[in-house]
Amino acid sequence: MAALTFALNHMVAPHMPLGAFFELGISLRVRQFEIRNDLAGNAILDGTSPETVRDLAKAHGTEIISINALQRFNEWTPEREAEAKELAAYAAACGAKALVLVPVNDGSGRLEGERQGNLRVALKALKPVLQANNLIGLVEPLGFQICSLRSKKEAAEAIAAIDGSESFKLVHDTFHHVLAGEPDIFPDLTGLVHISGVDDQEVSIDAMRDPHRVMVTARDRLDNVGQIRALIDAGYPGPLSFEPFASSVHASSDPQVMIRNSMELIRDGL
Repeated sequence: MAALTFALNHMVAPHMPLGAFFELGISLRVRQFEIRNDLAGNAILDGTSPETVRDLAKAHGTEIISINALQRFNEWTPEREAEAKELAAYAAACGAKALVLVPVNDGSGRLEGERQGNLRVALKALKPVLQANNLIGLVEPLGFQICSLRSKKEAAEAIAAIDGSESFKLVHDTFHHVLAGEPDIFPDLTGLVHISGVDDQEVSIDAMRDPHRVMVTARDRLDNVGQIRALIDAGYPGPLSFEPFASSVHASSDPQVMIRNSMELIRDGL
């Protein structure tokens, strides 16, 4: 099996300044990173310029694979268009390769026909914005029952419908894959894999939420190893990015050991 390429999403250590975050990855031989626009007191929300982010990444010899994320992307409005253009420009200026696209997740926009139509409208409008900034849009279906885009198959069909295969890829999130209950994977269309585990043995799948998402442990209920094996066996060559949301992870006094343990468990399992 080919060597695995791990990446770190800033959610693995959200209180860590960007430079320290890059150094954490380097200590683990990780060179690819996702930065976020939803971390108070940290780049991007603290006003750090994209040029500063770019220079910091370059000084550390690291690559920014994405900015996470344009929220509610499939609810296309003039405000969303302005937000998309601003975020895409920032991504391009900081050297990011892609922009993660997160759908509406509040129970609205879910009706049959409505959700597919909204998705196509948004992708069609986003396509020239992404192209102008030389970015890939990473569409991330969420498995929550209230989400307006749960299905990777539905996302793949919409990308094909607007002739968007040059501009859009899918995010395969191991947590959301289980929650959505969709067996199909799309390795050829997958541009990024988000990995996190759930080791709470009591919570039902339908009740799983972001705070349950920890690093991958031997108690993992999501079969991260099996999902990763299936994607790699089917030809997925890209990064596997840790994206845990649990407060226990964020409060860790030694994230290096925590991350290394998950990396080793996944490697050994494959």
